[in-house]
Amino acid sequence: MEILFDTANLDDIERLTPIYPVSGVTTNPSIVKAEGRIDFYPHLRRIREIIGTERTLHVQVLAKDAQGMIDDAHRLLDKIDDQIYPKIPTTEAGLHAMRVLKDEGIKVTATGIYSKAQGMLVIAAGVDYLAPYVNRMEAFGIDAFGTLEAMAGFIARSGSPSKIVAASFKNVSQVTTAFEVGCQAITVAPELLTQALAAPHIVSAVDTFVADWESVFGTTALP
Repeated sequence: MEILFDTANLDDIERLTPIYPVSGVTTNPSIVKAEGRIDFYPHLRRIREIIGTERTLHVQVLAKDAQGMIDDAHRLLDKIDDQIYPKIPTTEAGLHAMRVLKDEGIKVTATGIYSKAQGMLVIAAGVDYLAPYVNRMEAFGIDAFGTLEAMAGFIARSGSPSKIVAASFKNVSQVTTAFEVGCQAITVAPELLTQALAAPHIVSAVDTFVADWESVFGTTALP
């Protein structure tokens, strides 16, 4: 089970990585946009400094053609570090780029996945991670969790080392269900995890425990 932060916010990553058992960080151009006009490569290198080399860092290419994606992947590896996972969109050109990069020994994350067919193809191509978009699939009327379960089945039956890193969540229930149907990893906005642990019934239970102790011992601290 792997939990990755889906963010490029340095404050959140630095503050929350010691709290949550995260295995890495994923970004994409939309996530980067939320940070404003950052100095991109130093910013991503700072993320690496915070999370260390024991965690994974996934960064998306911009090109739409296969050679451009390959060139972008090499640029990211050269300018950030050689341990990142270039994120490649699962188009025909992207599939071509993934195969070339894997032949070069480069770790690859396939992204923009909405269908079993896309999942089957990138698993066959030997990608390291594949990122299906859960909430976006549901918005399009696609059976998101059935699709995830089928992909997990492809991996199990083929003995593939590929891992599903499910993405695009609107609530924690979707996150837990993704794990239940066989995903090896999820990537989630940090605030979704924070909200889960700050739910009113959790806070109320803690407050009740403290109040009960104080009613007997007259203090809110252990002796």
